[in-house]
Amino acid sequence: MASPSAPPPSSSWVILGSIARISTPADGGGASVALTAPPRVSILTVTPRVFPDPPTPHFFPFVLAADPSGLLLLQANLHCTPTREVIDLPGENGFTWKYYTSRYLVLDVTTGSAFHLPDPQTAILHQALLGLVVSPGGGGHYMVAELQPFIGTNTATLLCFSTEVGEWVEKRVHYPLEPRPRPWAAICVLSQHGKLWWVDLSWGVITCDPFADEPVLGFIPFPPERVLKCREGWRVIDKYRCVGVSAGKLRFVDTYARGGGARKIAVWTLADPDSTEWTLEHEARFTEIWAHRSYKATGLPKKIPTLALIHPKNPNVVYFFLEEHLFGVDVRARKVVECEVYGLVAPPSNRIASRFVRAWELPRSLSSGNWSNGINLAEESYARPYKPSPGDYHLVGLTKLLSIG
Repeated sequence: MASPSAPPPSSSWVILGSIARISTPADGGGASVALTAPPRVSILTVTPRVFPDPPTPHFFPFVLAADPSGLLLLQANLHCTPTREVIDLPGENGFTWKYYTSRYLVLDVTTGSAFHLPDPQTAILHQALLGLVVSPGGGGHYMVAELQPFIGTNTATLLCFSTEVGEWVEKRVHYPLEPRPRPWAAICVLSQHGKLWWVDLSWGVITCDPFADEPVLGFIPFPPERVLKCREGWRVIDKYRCVGVSAGKLRFVDTYARGGGARKIAVWTLADPDSTEWTLEHEARFTEIWAHRSYKATGLPKKIPTLALIHPKNPNVVYFFLEEHLFGVDVRARKVVECEVYGLVAPPSNRIASRFVRAWELPRSLSSGNWSNGINLAEESYARPYKPSPGDYHLVGLTKLLSIG
């Protein structure tokens, strides 16, 4: 661990906490980031203009995507008086109760600006189905898109907002998973190679080029032995699995245990954007890592940790949470390479999962900025009392239409 008096280290990437803190940045901008080198966590701060209410475990500002351009896609869920809303969509009619209102913003951390996306005519269904991708044409343009599949049909809607068009556009697409009687349980959306990749940690990924006039959805299932049954691992699967981009390729990290046997870390790779099969790159037993002197030096117990993320530049290294620590493991070498106390705005450690951090490769203008050691953030993160209640820190959306965790 670094000495508190040592100059703060810098990095070309950070581990960004998904839940932002609310304060007024010193520069008066809409957003800023306290940069801290991994394995500590960097913290996003947004102003009360972005999130005007006091945050709670049910209502908080949440980062949905972090792009190397410096753009962040943020959802702000705000409490509202419960209202009855009519649903009139293909294959689904009825009503639902609305307990919150959502704002979606694109933050440019290089300038501190915050752009509030206009509300589309067709409602955004779920935060875990919304992603951001930079335009291949450049010019600072980007697209925000949500995949809206509907149970029981073979069609879906791609709801798109492009800065080049300036308004929301609906694109009808063929949905490749129906008529299978299984809902898509999205957890996040990634961008890579100009495409968006919707992740279901129990099943696989759906991908497409949202800039195409007629987008085509492709489905890439996980290896057969890694596909889970519908609702298996419900609400806990992102403690044991994640999908991320590392060294320019999509990677699937799995520590989920089915049945007996030794617990393992497995790292699978999608060789290129057109691949339809995953290749096993690394695999190691936790007992092998616990036996290494580098793990013993951390002082951590021999307990199965919670998965955090994969290193965005080195696919050998995977990060885990355990007892207020974030530590990196070189899976191939079966040793710990980094370990520090981490600090998050939320959630508390007993609610932590991979969705609460993002691996964020920084634009040069940010990576050359001011860095801190993050120690104060870590200390204050665990000073607040917490009383668990149902629904704390859950993903939110119209689960009546889409069965999502």
